Amino acid sequence: MSKFVKLIRNSKGATAIEYGLIAALIAVAGIAAFQAVGTGVRGTFNNAAAQL
Repeated sequence: MSKFVKLIRNSKGATAIEYGLIAALIAVAGIAAFQAVGTGVRGTFNNAAAQL
């Protein structure tokens, strides 16, 4: 039982999980942004190819 209480009072594990969640959120936002930029770039190149 004392190990369980010690685990609950330990904040290092919670902090590591919070940092992991923040990193995952940033990664998801980055992927979404890169996809949006990629779609725009693809459209620009398609327009340029059509004009040629």
